[in-house]
Amino acid sequence: MLQSWRLRVRALKQESYALYLAARDLRTPWYTRLIAGVVVAYAFSPLDLIPDFIPILGMLDDLLLVPLGIALAIRLTPAIVLAESRQRAKDAFESGKPVSRVAAIVIVCVWISLAAVGIATIAKLVS
Repeated sequence: MLQSWRLRVRALKQESYALYLAARDLRTPWYTRLIAGVVVAYAFSPLDLIPDFIPILGMLDDLLLVPLGIALAIRLTPAIVLAESRQRAKDAFESGKPVSRVAAIVIVCVWISLAAVGIATIAKLVS
């Protein structure tokens, strides 16, 4: 069963990378590029918006948000672009695994901003 899950995760990551490639293709509509870009950045980020150590909620974003975003982006992507992107993603995954450092930086900035707002709120309440 564990092997089955690993294969599914690998397929999901490969599909995410195919969407990344499709989002960079000029034949893809701008709104699809935007949706695919956000989904892919989040999927490949080494950090999550909701950390995995938070019970239940930490895994919900990976189990629900990413697959739903991928499904939406796939539906909006032109078929020929998607087919070409899937082949290029398959070739790329055979030689390594991509990671989005930009998405990691954005998520770190979100957490720092939330921490700053939390600290400011606590400081107001204390004073």
